[in-house]
Formats: sequence, C-alpha cells, structure tokens
Amino acid sequence: MSERYEYVPHRLLRRRVRDIASGVEGELMAVINENVSDSPLQEHWVELAYIRAPSGREFTTAAANVMAV
Repeated sequence: MSERYEYVPHRLLRRRVRDIASGVEGELMAVINENVSDSPLQEHWVELAYIRAPSGREFTTAAANVMAV
C-alpha cells in the first residue's frame, strides 16, 4: 500500500471560495489526493478540498465543488 495522501497544487489556495454543495464560504486551506479505501487490497483515491469557514472550523468537500467567490 502506498501513502494515504498527497498534497495537490490548486490555483485558489489561500483564497476565498464557496463549496457549491453546501453553499458555505471560507478560505481554501489545502487540496489533498487521499486514499479513502478501507481495504489494503484496493486503493480508492479522491481529491478533497479543505475549507476553513468563518467560524474557524475546517470542513472537506470534493475539490470539484470549489469555486472562487
């Protein structure tokens, strides 16, 4: 099994963004390609965006759901 995650460069890092799935706005802190598989036999990788909301709490969404505000 390889590493569980890797950072992905993104043009909106450290900028104000909106998660189109929830409508919540915040600052894009990171985009990570993460192995979310629970099986060591088969890997399943997804790109997750970590957004810090105005409350200071971070949440994740699919990287494809991120748009500039």
